[in-house]
Amino acid sequence: MTQATWQHYIDKEKQTTDDLFIVQDDKIFAGKHLILDLWDCQQLDNLSFIEKTLCDAVEIADATLLHIHLHHFTPNGGVSGVAVLAESHISIHTWPERAYAALDIFMCGHTKPEKAVELLKQRFQPKRIEINTHLRGIIKE
Repeated sequence: MTQATWQHYIDKEKQTTDDLFIVQDDKIFAGKHLILDLWDCQQLDNLSFIEKTLCDAVEIADATLLHIHLHHFTPNGGVSGVAVLAESHISIHTWPERAYAALDIFMCGHTKPEKAVELLKQRFQPKRIEINTHLRGIIKE
């Protein structure tokens, strides 16, 4: 990488680059990928509730919704789907018979995925939650 190209990525004044890479705590990366396991949840078979929750999570995270697609399975009522964002995606897979939901949130740019996590906690009311964070596309650590 040339010095001019490298300087483009470490420009502290811009806080992020034109390609929506994130500059944070002396790191440069494409985005945050949050993997969530929610246990003992509510409303996991309610398609309209899940759609509204995902839309609200996108909004509170300051992301841009491009498309949402959800599928309601029978007979257990589980839901799988994705909210496609200009900044990446939020996906969900539910197992109502086990009161379990698996979600992932991947966002780049000026978004705030942690705010989406807080909203998901409020709405689904899990008794236990596990969150793993992975920084994608790290250029500089």
